[in-house]
Amino acid sequence: MTHEIRTQVAIIGAGPAGLTLAQMLHLQGIDTVVIERQSQAHVRARIRAGVIEQTTVDLLDEIGLAGRLRREALVHNGFYIRFDRTTHHLDFHRHLDRHAFVYGQSELVADLIDARHATGRPLHFEATDVSVHDIGTDAPFVEFVVDGRAHRIRADFVAGCDGFHGICRQALDPDRTTVANRTYPFAWLGILARTTPVTDEGMYCAHPDGLSVHSMRGPHLTRQYLQVPAHTDLGTWSDEQIWRELRRRSAADDHPELETGEIIERSLAPLRSVVTDPMQQGALFLLGDAAHIVPPTGAKGLNLAISDACVLSHGLGHYYATGDHTALDRYSETALPRVWQAQAFSWNLTTTLHRLGDDGFDWHLRHARLTRWTSSVHEERALGEVYLGLPFPTPWRPRATSRA
Repeated sequence: MTHEIRTQVAIIGAGPAGLTLAQMLHLQGIDTVVIERQSQAHVRARIRAGVIEQTTVDLLDEIGLAGRLRREALVHNGFYIRFDRTTHHLDFHRHLDRHAFVYGQSELVADLIDARHATGRPLHFEATDVSVHDIGTDAPFVEFVVDGRAHRIRADFVAGCDGFHGICRQALDPDRTTVANRTYPFAWLGILARTTPVTDEGMYCAHPDGLSVHSMRGPHLTRQYLQVPAHTDLGTWSDEQIWRELRRRSAADDHPELETGEIIERSLAPLRSVVTDPMQQGALFLLGDAAHIVPPTGAKGLNLAISDACVLSHGLGHYYATGDHTALDRYSETALPRVWQAQAFSWNLTTTLHRLGDDGFDWHLRHARLTRWTSSVHEERALGEVYLGLPFPTPWRPRATSRA
């Protein structure tokens, strides 16, 4: 027998987008049910990028979720770029009086899960056989199974926060959807290592043979990446080879050699850009990776997910307060300009920092752009405006109003 659940908003996916949206709606008195296909332990341990914009932290402050982040995050003014064996610091804070925060996505998700539990509202992990139905009507529903029992959520709206490979993207009518794609011919070979960071903020090393990235997760834990061909077999790289290539691409005349140490985790991430337009269809709204993918170069994925949640929270809050559907109807056109700004920023970094071809022309073009970034105050400030976070398109909560 199927267990029937009634709520206002069904949220599929317990990542940053889904859980932040749930918290913002809870604070507006809007009822939600959150379901997630993975276990709670898996979600809490899932490692993702951890550079959080000032704009995102300001929002988390507003909804009461930035306490631990403020205490434990590494606070950065910008980042380093190294090329021609010389290290340059881009200090965005001096222009904008803002910061970036290094705080693992798993830590943020743990904070969001704890906040959800504190509300007492439903959060179902290990949901299987999830499906979305009747999104083109005013009575959509979601079906899923937990612990062998079938459930059906009847909701006014469905928020699809279940990632690029989730079921919500698949529920869209392809004849009414445009998907813009760009696939890059390389990937990031990533490691998590017990080593001391090479610089006090993250660093991109632009080498003629390819990019290396050096970031930190603490004073004695680093996350580092190598540009490799897209179809690389991770098993063909030994620890010794990884460290040798990281050292070669990051070699400098103004800093000590990169420290090596125990590699405790490896990964391989392809680079691609995807934007779905519109990000909604009927009663279904896509957020985060379900709607768009950005290359990791600009560290924008998590921040865009929370930006989407902010826009949808505003639209839902306005609808439930006034009965006016306008803000919800305009969800995509409100959210997408910021998405495309992040895509442009990520494309700019990706094409400048990575080796794109084998001819000398490619390197000279990249070198010219790197020189502008590190010698022009105006270029530095323009990069910083996007890196530290453009304003969200709407406040998360609409102005106080009441249904006429």
